[in-house]
Amino acid sequence: MLGLAGESLNLKEYNLEKMKELFPEVFEEGKIDFDKLRLILGDEVEDNEERYEFTWHGKNNAIRIAQTPSTGTLIPDKESSKNWDDTENIYIEGDNLEVLKLLQKSYFGKVKMIYIDPPYNTGDDFVYHDNFRDNIANYKEITNQSTRANPETNGRYHTDWLNMMYPRLKLARNLLSEDGVIFISIDDNEVENLKKIANEIMGEENFICQLVWEKKKKGAFLNKHFINIKEYILVFAKSSSIFAGLFGEINERSETYPCIKTTNARGIRTIKSGTISKYKDKDYTLPPNTRISSGNMELIYLDELVIKNGYIEKDVRIDSNWIYTQESLDKFSKEGLLYITQDLYVRRVVEDDRIKKLKDLLLRVGVNNISSSQYIYNNNLNENGWGTNEDANLELHNIFGIQYLFDFSKPSKLISKLIQSLYGEKDIIILDFFSGSSTTAHATIQLNCMDNGKRKFIMVQLPEKTKEDTEAYKAGYKNICEIGKERIRRAGDKIVSENKDKEGIENLDIGFKVFKLDSSNLKSWDSSIDNLEQNLLDMESNLKKDRTNEDLLYEILLKSGVELTAKIEEIKVGYNTLYNIGQGALLACLDDKITQDVIDEIPKHRSPFMDTKVIFKEAGFMSDAAKINAVQNLKQFKIEDVRSV
Repeated sequence: MLGLAGESLNLKEYNLEKMKELFPEVFEEGKIDFDKLRLILGDEVEDNEERYEFTWHGKNNAIRIAQTPSTGTLIPDKESSKNWDDTENIYIEGDNLEVLKLLQKSYFGKVKMIYIDPPYNTGDDFVYHDNFRDNIANYKEITNQSTRANPETNGRYHTDWLNMMYPRLKLARNLLSEDGVIFISIDDNEVENLKKIANEIMGEENFICQLVWEKKKKGAFLNKHFINIKEYILVFAKSSSIFAGLFGEINERSETYPCIKTTNARGIRTIKSGTISKYKDKDYTLPPNTRISSGNMELIYLDELVIKNGYIEKDVRIDSNWIYTQESLDKFSKEGLLYITQDLYVRRVVEDDRIKKLKDLLLRVGVNNISSSQYIYNNNLNENGWGTNEDANLELHNIFGIQYLFDFSKPSKLISKLIQSLYGEKDIIILDFFSGSSTTAHATIQLNCMDNGKRKFIMVQLPEKTKEDTEAYKAGYKNICEIGKERIRRAGDKIVSENKDKEGIENLDIGFKVFKLDSSNLKSWDSSIDNLEQNLLDMESNLKKDRTNEDLLYEILLKSGVELTAKIEEIKVGYNTLYNIGQGALLACLDDKITQDVIDEIPKHRSPFMDTKVIFKEAGFMSDAAKINAVQNLKQFKIEDVRSV
């Protein structure tokens, strides 16, 4: 029997394996020979002691903590969920550092878009204080005590924030697909430091842009130097060479474009007979070698231009700075999309849809002079504005009927438009691991309703306690997660109600599965064991008393690389339950007494597309002989991967 790993993906081991694939010759007895690695890389190795480097106290520890596997798990909470059996959305309560570690196996390279709105480090309460030795215990302590501030008088004001952000961004990058992108909201306090660590983690070459968002109509007057009405959104791609870019507008109107550009190379093109003329005279003759110019724009008709009844009667050669090749001009002329202008210049008609990239200014008022407080679906993202802080407050008030329920929420309009800027991506996973009041979830459902998308969200939020003097606490919301989950419930219902006549609205996914971070379902855990992969729980039963087989099942999914929303079929075999996950990709029986009928049932459900993994509870077999017999029986059906927990 092989043992189920009791930890999340070990990134250090993963990186070493990748190194071995690239440079097998630099490994000696499992260790890296750095002198040999330097020799192979040659001039690409920086060995200057005064090289440029961005560093701070605790950076090495921040790197190490990102590589340390989590020993926790995610416990399903069906009671807090909505549409558990059908939804593909996820809400996770827990420290995002540990949660990101736990998601590594199941979601590695699967997330198309990440949006985060992290703490801005303004000196207010700051609850993300990681513990390298036991962050699960640290998480439980944090969520049961008051928050701790990170005041500017603290000598490590920036350091603490950087140590919090660095490992989370490093883990987040792993989850991005190769064509994926991350959007990070930030203000003036840490934008420079954030850009530096993001450059290091994501790669400077993958920096896309720094969006400037006009967040309010009138700024606060507390600052004696200026009035701040903006924030930033840093955008990084996983790979800029693959990333398709940010769409800002689809121009569907017919427009005309010049065929000549002064900065292009000079050349001669032939305008074919039959090309349309819009010159003021229907019949006209222009002598050869005539020069037409306006400012820097110039063209020379080398041949006689003869216009008859609004068309060019014979081919004419023109010397100028052409944008298009001869082949393109011939094609435009044949399709009736090329013409001579009233001033004898050459232009083309463009009728096909044209995608224009997003501008880096996200203005409060749109190009149509409208600043709508609500998201209105439009192929021009620059219309109706990008939403403001005031819109966000109004939105929460409309949902909950409570004023000032949550501070610093973003308007769903802003996030919906950012998601929409990934043109054509309607079936993707969107992750927000500082999800706050769940604006990103709201925005995802909102956009799916507008364009019939199938986007799925994963929200992660620390269940940070609300203060007793806040409106949220008075309304019964004792932590931020309670606000976030309730917003998704209400926003989803509101969207369906407002669009009840829309075709297909019944298929809109407004549900979410709730999971809560906790310690492993298994009793014993010794993180000092050298080979955690072989920590097989060989006791009669190692499942904690307050945990269920379903709890254990989801821990198995996480550590087997199966998505948390995978369909799970429960098959009753006598008094045993056989779980069929992902149409036979994973089959599990976690009962204490496994019958031969279960062993006989398993081959009927194996996957025809991939190798099937089978998992039993170690205590399910009465003897070692029974285990061996079960394994041998399954091997007859080419089921080789059999594990026990």
